[in-house]
This record gives sequence, C-alpha cells and structure tokens, in this order.
Amino acid sequence: MLTGTPFIPETITVHLGTPDSPAPNVTVDFPSYIKNVASSEIFPTWPESALRANIYAITSFALNRIYTEWYRSRGYDFDITATTQYDQKFINGREYFQNISYLVDELYNDYVQRQGSVEPLFTAFCNGTTSTCQGLSQWGTVTLANQGLTPYEILQYYYGKDINIVKNAPVKSAMPSYPGIVLEFGSAGNDVKSLQIFLNRISRNYPAIPKIPVADGIFDNATEEAVRVFQQVFGLAVSGKVDSATWYRIANIYTSVKRIAELDSEGVRFEEIAPQFTEDLKIGMQSIEVSMLQYYLAVIGAYYAAVEPVEITGYFGEKTERSVKSFQRVFGLPQTGEVDRATRNDIYRAYKGIAESVPPDYTAVALYPGTVLREGDSGSSVRTIQEYLTLINRTYQNIPAVNNTGYFGPLTRQSVTAFQRQFGIDPTGIVGAVTWDRIAGVYSDLKYGFDKRPYQNPGYTIT
Repeated sequence: MLTGTPFIPETITVHLGTPDSPAPNVTVDFPSYIKNVASSEIFPTWPESALRANIYAITSFALNRIYTEWYRSRGYDFDITATTQYDQKFINGREYFQNISYLVDELYNDYVQRQGSVEPLFTAFCNGTTSTCQGLSQWGTVTLANQGLTPYEILQYYYGKDINIVKNAPVKSAMPSYPGIVLEFGSAGNDVKSLQIFLNRISRNYPAIPKIPVADGIFDNATEEAVRVFQQVFGLAVSGKVDSATWYRIANIYTSVKRIAELDSEGVRFEEIAPQFTEDLKIGMQSIEVSMLQYYLAVIGAYYAAVEPVEITGYFGEKTERSVKSFQRVFGLPQTGEVDRATRNDIYRAYKGIAESVPPDYTAVALYPGTVLREGDSGSSVRTIQEYLTLINRTYQNIPAVNNTGYFGPLTRQSVTAFQRQFGIDPTGIVGAVTWDRIAGVYSDLKYGFDKRPYQNPGYTIT
C-alpha cells in the first residue's frame, strides 16, 4: 500500500504466534479484528474517552502494519501477528465486550495521522504498569480521561500536538503494492514513479545508489542503473529489472530509512504518493490514458475474436465500456467496465503477448513495443520510428527526416515533437503508445492507403 492513499482493508490476516513460528494464520474482517484486540488489550469498565483513544491507537497500529506491508515485504503470508512481543494481542475465537463492540463499529475506519504525512501513524503503546514505552500508556489513558481530557487530547498527550484523526476512511479490498508485472526499461506508470521515489530516498542513506534526475513515471536509463546498483548493494540478482523480490526489498528498505513503522517516522508526504497518471479509468473520462487503453484494446480486439475492438478517440464512452467488459469476461475478471489496476495489468500482459508473438508480416506496421521511447534510448524500435518519420517527411516536410541509426538523439526528438504538434498530441518528444500508434497510422496511410487495416492481416486470430 505504500504506493497510494491509505484505506481500511476489508480483511486482515493474523499469524497466531511469533513471525517464524509454525502457528496457523486466520483471516478476519477488519472491524472484528479491532474488536478482538480491544477486548483483549483494554477493560470495558474504563471511561469512554479512554476506550476511544485506545481504539484509535489499536486501529492505527494495525493499519500501519498493512500500509508498510511490514511482514509481507519480508516474505511472510500475513499482515500482523497475534503476540504483544511484536504487535498487539489477538485471541482467536474470543467474544467481544458489548460496549467496545459498539464503539469499534463507530470508529474502525478512523485512524491517527501525523500532520503533513499520509500514512497511519505507528501508534506504539504499552500497558503502562508492567511495561512502559515511548508511546501511549493504556492505564495512563484512564487517568487522563478521569481528568476530563477528550480522546483527541489523550492522543495528543502521548503522540504530540501535530496529529490528526482521519475520519471515515474508505473501505477497499487490499491489494499488494507490487504491480504484478515486471518493471523494466521502457515501462511507464504510477508504479514506476513510486519506484523512482523509493530509490531516490534510499540513495540518501546509501549514496552508492545513483539519484534518478526526474521521477516522472518512465523507466529510463537512470532508473535502470539505480535498480542495478540497488540489487548489487543488497545482494539480489543484478538484472536492472524490478520483479517481486526486488520490489519488496526496495519497499522494505524505503520503510526502514524513513522509519515509517516507527513512532518518530519521517512520514510519507502527499506528493510522494500522488499519481503521475490517471489511476482508474471509467465511462465519461477523456485523457491520453484513455487513448492508450483504446489502442491496447484495438490491437487485442484484432486478435481475440471475443474482445470487442474500439476506436481510439481518447473518450471513454459506452463502446469502450463494452470493450472493457468483453476483455474482462475473456480474462476472468469482474465485468465492471472500469479499468482498475488488475484490469490494466492484464490488458498490458495480453497486449505484450501479441506484440511479442505475432509475426511481423502479419501487420501493415509494427505494433507498439510496449515500452516508452525517449532521448537516449536505442534499439530496433527506435529505428522503426525513425523509418516511419522519414517517410512521413516526404508529405509533411515540417516534420524533419532522421537517419535510421537506432539511436534516439536530439534530431529524433525534434522530429517526434514536430509530429506531435502537427497531429494534436502533447509535444513531449516522447514516444508512448498513443504517439506510436499515430505515427504508425500516418505511415500506413501514406504507404499502403487509407483502407489498409494496420493491426492485422486477414486470417490471424487468437481464440
């Protein structure tokens, strides 16, 4: 969850022992977990202000464990343990005190947050009698409540004046922070931006890891080099690619250097988790991300008979929604018609599978390679774009011709930028799916005629 805004998970998985013990796991709904812990940690006879303050602390503690993926990033298959040696007390199958149960129903989606930070505060606490700690004293809350302090004032007493209580946080199904696809050179998206921010912060503590100059969500040469050095420093296989093992090690080290799972956390600022690209796509939206989605669906629809093709307009209308639903049906996803992270990843995987497997002579033009191209890149995909731009130059002379060197230098960037201006695309000089599709489409029109289908020759279908 380090890559987004905190929310309340529908369920939490508890290990009924110390982390490395062979004890079983149980998965319970989140309010039931808070009721169990509160009924195990505190007394129902305490003043209501003390009970409320403790419930806030118990909830925030659990949410911090989930937000930081404290255990899952270390390879465990649970969110929290049931022992106070590591976390907070959970007794599987116990009954709840009625007044505590009522309070939790009211408060379970509220949590404590440090002002200026987005993560749930690691609200350390102890009983205050047999054990003391830097944090909340459970028995101490009783004394403060009897003095007339409100729950918020009690929390301020222990955690400082600079805290907020976040109210009515949304409830969602928890998803792992790892995007589910390997991030590599040319990848783009919010997960890449998060990766870049993580690595840049880690490099302050580990200066051997080079800084990434621009955390713009595009996996460039600088990002690849930072990943390689990180893998070297932390004993991982050096590939420059971010698979699950590398992602979670990076997330783990990021959490450690920022002390996010500590009371004196450096904090995660909003700008660190603000998305670079639109997150979920749905009907009524209009953006370049919608155009990219439509391009992928258009290609997938050309090769999967059961996926409805769609035009690339940039507007998410009813036809796009039907296409998304048909894709979700084919790939076993909930047929919502909306593109969330799971649908987006499966669309990308399906597209990449086509781009990598379809013989070149079955398409009038090359399919987008699935990787963003920008200045400094090289390879066959750059050479293809240069070839297309050179032919386009014969008709559109304001778009400079370039040599087919395979290196994306300043002249190629100028040509791409000129093309984007000519055809109403944001003139970034970067070739993503939308720019590739438009360049390939204009090239196809000029070379083969306007009635040529660019994605597929007849007779090649995936079923």
